[in-house]
Amino acid sequence: MLRTVRTLGVLAAAALLTAFTPAPAPAAPAASAAPAGGLREVLFVGNNWEGTADVLASTGDLAKIGRIDVIPDKAERLREIYLNPVKLAFFLGIRESAGEGHDQFVDDMFTTPDGSAVVASRPSFADVVSIDLASGRINWRFPVSGYRSDHMAVSPDGTRIAVSASTSNTVHVLDIATGRQTGSFRTGDKPHENTFTRDGRHLWNSSIGEVNTALDAPWLDWTKGDRKITVVDAQTFRTVRVIDMRERLDAFGRRDLSDSVRPVSFSPDESKLYFQVSFFGGFLEYDVATDRITRLKDLPANPATGTDRTGWVNDSRHHGMSMSPDGTKLCIAGTMDDYATVVDRATLTEGPLVPAAKPYWATVSGDGTACVISESGTDRVTAIDFATGAKRVSVPVGDHPQRIRLGHVPASWTGPAGR
Repeated sequence: MLRTVRTLGVLAAAALLTAFTPAPAPAAPAASAAPAGGLREVLFVGNNWEGTADVLASTGDLAKIGRIDVIPDKAERLREIYLNPVKLAFFLGIRESAGEGHDQFVDDMFTTPDGSAVVASRPSFADVVSIDLASGRINWRFPVSGYRSDHMAVSPDGTRIAVSASTSNTVHVLDIATGRQTGSFRTGDKPHENTFTRDGRHLWNSSIGEVNTALDAPWLDWTKGDRKITVVDAQTFRTVRVIDMRERLDAFGRRDLSDSVRPVSFSPDESKLYFQVSFFGGFLEYDVATDRITRLKDLPANPATGTDRTGWVNDSRHHGMSMSPDGTKLCIAGTMDDYATVVDRATLTEGPLVPAAKPYWATVSGDGTACVISESGTDRVTAIDFATGAKRVSVPVGDHPQRIRLGHVPASWTGPAGR
């Protein structure tokens, strides 16, 4: 952010040249109705730098079904930003730091239970929007507190969305149909990943701290802020537990590791939490009941990966993990090491290292047999077989895919009408 502020005058002048492009008239929300032909399960792929979401078949060949424009109100949002010096400073800061020189237009996405809309967080616009899948118009918009929105989670019943407001250390919980806030809670510095428990009773949030500074040497880890897991009651939003992984890592004998918790995966019975941390090429296992770290997996390093930690994207070495539905396999996205691999959960033995260009996320295919990763370096989505660890299929998507989420659309849907 400090580096961005020093160049703000130059960047702002260029931005103002396009600030007053006429904005389209606000679109009226389209009425939602349950589709007569039923729903189809799909994968939504958020193309972060492009501001689109590709919709793919959730299994098999991952065939493209349609595409959504996630920023149909771009001109209106940019006008607001350019006319507000504080918003502009953060907008440009996101571009030059987390965005790697690009605006972050779509981060996370979930569909409504009736498949009529997709709800997306838009970091550079600091908001969450619901987009009607039939018309492509915005149903509702929720500006988050602060200046950046981030990872989301959907409640097990599909009725609520939790979104991290990363610059205000807040998680907002919204009604997925109306966008109205049903509650919120405070977190550690820079809230990131959100996870509802399977019964919907609790919501876990991990805060990652300052990941955009150059103070990346291990002995400067203390400068990264107050990082912790905050567990709240999902109805009252009162904190029921706080987990500081610094204490647990020290007790495990790994004072050298960062306590910035990145993507996580629970075991099917939620007795174990698997998590990645900043700067580490691997993951750890945490026993929920005994409140201690029990195992660590150190994955192979790519000899071609630079050792300068300041060059790793947002302090990530590995970023992205998912678990097979039966709980026997973990899929790991080795972001800076340019591979993905399937790890046996019982033995922690990794399978083949599947080459992948800056894989940024990992999820599970609709039939549960494959791990699906986003290759942000080559704008592709790739499926890896959980059983064999081998690549099945890879398909092109838009610019810089990141989050991939399972969702539903009407069975006959191929994209918004007239687009």
